[in-house]
Parts: sequence; C-alpha cells; structure tokens
Amino acid sequence: MVAPRSIAPMDYRLAIEGAPDTVPGGSAVLLLHPSTGETDRIDTDFLKTDTDAFLVISTRTTAREVMQKLDHYGVAERRTDADREGDDDGDGDGDGTNANDDDGREGASAANERPGGAVEAVVLDALSVDRGYSRRSAENVRYVSAPDDVEGILAVTEEFLATHEGKRRVSFDSLTELAYYADEEAALDALERMVRLLEAYDAVGLFHVSEEVHDAATIRRFRALCDGVVDLDEDGTITVDF
Repeated sequence: MVAPRSIAPMDYRLAIEGAPDTVPGGSAVLLLHPSTGETDRIDTDFLKTDTDAFLVISTRTTAREVMQKLDHYGVAERRTDADREGDDDGDGDGDGTNANDDDGREGASAANERPGGAVEAVVLDALSVDRGYSRRSAENVRYVSAPDDVEGILAVTEEFLATHEGKRRVSFDSLTELAYYADEEAALDALERMVRLLEAYDAVGLFHVSEEVHDAATIRRFRALCDGVVDLDEDGTITVDF
C-alpha cells in the first residue's frame, strides 16, 4: 500500500558532476553506464549526501560486497545531524576532506562511533538466497528469494520508506540485472512502481542501467520514467540531462 504525500516535497542535494544542485523529493535519476563502467563513486556520492537513511537494492552483488563498497568509499552508517549538514566527504569533520585520503575507511569508522542522529544504511540482497550463499545476520540487511522477485523487492522498499523518517534515498543496482533474470518488461514495470513509491514517500532514487545491453527503444522507455539521466561513458565522462 502506497501512502499519499501530504506535505510539499523536500529538496535533496546532488553530488553529481553537471547535475542540478538539488532535486525535489520524488525524483528518479537514471544512471546509464557501460557494463564495465566504474559507477561506485557516483553511487556512493549520491547515497551519502544530504541523507538520513538509504536503501541499496542489489541484484548484482551480495550484501557483503555492498557493505565493503560502502566502507571503502567512506559512506558512514551512523553520523550526527551536524555531520550530515556540514560534511560532504563522509569523514565527519565537516571540512570537506576525508580523514583517510586513500579510501575513507578511517573516516567511516570514526563517524560510525559518533552518538546522536543516525544515517542508517539498509541493504537488500537479492542474490544470496537464490545462489545458496551464507547470509549475514544483521538488522540492516534484508533478503528476497531471487533477483527477479519484483514483489519482494517492492515490499522491502516500501517497508524501508515507511519506517524511516527524513531524507531517504534508494539505489537500485541494477535494473539491467533484473531484466536479465526476469525480462525487460518486468524491469520497466518495477521502475515505474518504484517511482510511484518515491513520489509517495518524498524520497529520491538512483537506478542503474547498462546501456549497451538494451536496444534504443528500451533505453528511451527507461529514460521516460525518470526525471533526470546521468550518462557515464567508457572514459569516465559524465553527461547529464535534467
């Protein structure tokens, strides 16, 4: 059940090169990229900027791998409200430079120890059950039966949005993998329903799509469902369309 939005949308800051400084709550951003493209920096910068809680939906990697990525890029799970407002780099010092210039691990650890307001990272692992992998016993990890379990993915997403307050972000990595396990129509339908959830709960989302895997008509349909597009080239060049 989707709850109606009863207040004016919040603005969310974006940390994406060339994109608008802010987008309103309810916005969906499509991240188009080559299959070998390095999307981690874009994804983690999106998640850790101006956030109270975020959900990472992974149909491509396990929860363990997602957590390792978040740690590597200094995306702290718990930060004070003051840190969230004044610190774009995730190290909790508010100065815009990370405590560990190499990979951000020291900054993330320090921030995680701080009391006060929480930025909670929740991970939805769509791979481990289907592949028979061991599962992490953690409050902030959810599982569904398989990467094509659209109903399960949507249910966990709505639960996350309904049980967290403030500025909430969702990253879906990736719709291309969902299309591989199900089909493209299922992936497009999932995106359309996710967008409705974002609008209802005043959240924002980033949706990964490998451009060369889909034909031009399908890419146009993905684009039409989103409010903005970030196009990452093989050489790392970013083009945006909002």
